[in-house]
Amino acid sequence: MATFVLVPGAGGEAWYWHRLVPELTRRGHEAIAVDLPAEDDSAGLAEYTDLVVRAIGDREGVVLVDQSMGGFTAPLVCARVPVSLLVLVNAMVPAPGETGGEWWANTGYHAAHPEGMDTERDFLHDLPPDVKAEALRRGEPRQSDTPFTTPWPLEKWPDVPTRFVQGRDDRFFPLEFQRRVVRKRLGLELDEVPGGHLNALSRPRELADLLASWC
Repeated sequence: MATFVLVPGAGGEAWYWHRLVPELTRRGHEAIAVDLPAEDDSAGLAEYTDLVVRAIGDREGVVLVDQSMGGFTAPLVCARVPVSLLVLVNAMVPAPGETGGEWWANTGYHAAHPEGMDTERDFLHDLPPDVKAEALRRGEPRQSDTPFTTPWPLEKWPDVPTRFVQGRDDRFFPLEFQRRVVRKRLGLELDEVPGGHLNALSRPRELADLLASWC
């Protein structure tokens, strides 16, 4: 049995993982979804990292899974506590000294996604109707700019086995854009899965199957 610790992206809500957690549990694993203080302007990457480290506690055999903006936090966790596997899902991959705000220009993101952000088009397009309705009812969480202004403090990627999972239908971080960034920054090839940017909500079974196959 593995313990999956799940780190959300911008907005910081554990609710993002609520369809994946039971899928992992049914496969015999423990799954812990972390809430981050996204609205707190006094909380940055260090505070996010502290929260995830506390959630892990003294557990062993941890598979740390992050989504989107969580790519800035999860490697910092790996630098502090033992992690068996780091899995980035549709994630941002930081470079040493880079802020989250700088990441967009440094990666050439705007050329890959010139239209600007649209919630319906980029995030909700492939959610089941009931999940989409719940997401709209909950509203878009506010995300403080603080974590985006802090330079990523590691000098290199942590020495931990790493996989990168990318949704084929991700409209926010397009597949070929991510393939290029991940090859350049991590020297890895993508593990492709169905679904868009929020594929833990849209395709939890397929994502759980892939995650469980590595344990």
